[in-house]
Amino acid sequence: MGIIATAHSDGLTAETVAPKRKAPWRNLGLQVAASMVLGIIVGLLWPEFGASLKVLGDIFLRLIKTAVAPLVFLTVVVGIVAAGDIKRVGKVGLIAMIYFEIVSTIALALGLAFGNLSGAGRNLGHVAAPAAAAKGAEAAAKAAASSHTSFDQFLLNVFPDNFIGAFARGELLQVLVIALIFGFGLMALSPDRRAPIERGLNVISTAFFEFIHIIMALAPIGTFGAVAYAVGSNGTAVLIALAYFVAAFYVLVVLFIVVVLGAICALFRISIFHLLRYIRDEILIMLGTASSESVLPRLLEKMPAYGPSKQTVGLVLPTGYAFNLDGTSLFMAMGVIFLANAYGVNLSWDQELGLLAIMLLTSKGAATVSGGSFVVFAATVTASGILPVDGLALIFGVYRFLSIALATCNVIGNAVATVVVAKLAGEFDQATYAQVESDPRSI
Repeated sequence: MGIIATAHSDGLTAETVAPKRKAPWRNLGLQVAASMVLGIIVGLLWPEFGASLKVLGDIFLRLIKTAVAPLVFLTVVVGIVAAGDIKRVGKVGLIAMIYFEIVSTIALALGLAFGNLSGAGRNLGHVAAPAAAAKGAEAAAKAAASSHTSFDQFLLNVFPDNFIGAFARGELLQVLVIALIFGFGLMALSPDRRAPIERGLNVISTAFFEFIHIIMALAPIGTFGAVAYAVGSNGTAVLIALAYFVAAFYVLVVLFIVVVLGAICALFRISIFHLLRYIRDEILIMLGTASSESVLPRLLEKMPAYGPSKQTVGLVLPTGYAFNLDGTSLFMAMGVIFLANAYGVNLSWDQELGLLAIMLLTSKGAATVSGGSFVVFAATVTASGILPVDGLALIFGVYRFLSIALATCNVIGNAVATVVVAKLAGEFDQATYAQVESDPRSI
């Protein structure tokens, strides 16, 4: 409720009036939800036309990607400078990396266990993947093989050889390295020399957020095109053939979010369901675009209002996009079990533990490889030496539907990580959280 003052002869009296509410149709989340439904209808009724709408989703994602790398750079640099203490940044970063490794290992172990228990992939060896899917999977496998030849190569690829090239290629890990070094370089300057640079970076960062706000107005159009393409190009045959695997993976993602992330939140006195409601618009956008990059700018702006300090959000959230990919870990773990079952490969516990070790490495490369999670999944299959590479085509046909769940899980996992790390590092404002928790508009 809002308060206004009106003048009377005996003084001022307060009147309570209801604040203006936005019309429901102006809510971005509802627009995206409606676009998803419309995209499904178009994809089912006019599959060829729906498949041709892929360009709408691609345009939207391209626009988002133009801002992601510079925005991550600006946010991390500003966060380091605002922290005012290198030890403070190091403390947050160390806690974040330990948390990422623990939760990623849990996700991989859960994915392997659930894949074995659900029996995903059994009796599916007769399914023939479309030729287009086979070609796409083969291309992904080649890209993976060339990008993940060894740990040394992976480590080398983290460090840029060109300042501008890292931004041009969208190499998020390399951008993070540049941002960290540049931020520490600014910290080494005297306060009077650093001040104008810091002010300039803050102004540019604000401008990029406004840039993102304009692009996000196109989210419903991008969502419509992406969903229409996914449904129209896959049809019903592939969906029916692999329905059990897709459904089982969605169950696994929900189980991980509610049980694992829910338990972590409860341990730190945060409600997972309240956090999900707080970022519900971003989740709806994720469900439509299947790209975690599409909501990173919004989360960088939104999460500080939930309690974590702006500096912690600016450091943990972008880093989590490279190192804390819970959904990708679940997909990779369950995917290898699916292929093993589909092709009759009996994996021993030793072999599954070996695959888990490989995935702990390859899953960290999802943000550095063109093609994302499927490419690093292909890298895992190739590196294992015991799983059929040809089987990648089985999953490639329905990967679009799987990517919706895994990308959404990645984003939710990083939102939880930001809150938890902030609490562990003493960078969490409990009063701000209490205000958000008591606000009915956040529910």
